[in-house]
Amino acid sequence: MLATIKAVHTAIYAIMVAAIFYILYCGITGTLNVLLAVSISLVGLEGVVFFVNGWKCPLTALAKKYGDPKGYVGDLFCPEWLSRRTFSVFTSLFVLGLLLVGFRLLSMR
Repeated sequence: MLATIKAVHTAIYAIMVAAIFYILYCGITGTLNVLLAVSISLVGLEGVVFFVNGWKCPLTALAKKYGDPKGYVGDLFCPEWLSRRTFSVFTSLFVLGLLLVGFRLLSMR
């Protein structure tokens, strides 16, 4: 079960990373479409989930329940150095992407 939890976490992580890079891509290229809105919504939803859970991944408690001593769901499928810096790296990229998209929207007027 722990491997399943970690696999689900890794899949969600990959989707969120793809969404953030797509937002950044759209900001750079000026692409404004439905997929951009979906990507922003997904990242926003993830932010709400983290906020509601006290800035912790809700899968942490499940990982602890099923045998991980730290409840650390990213250590099996993601490099430790990336997992430790996830919030700072990807929040920065997300904000940069949003700023670029905002700039593109404002320049269209």
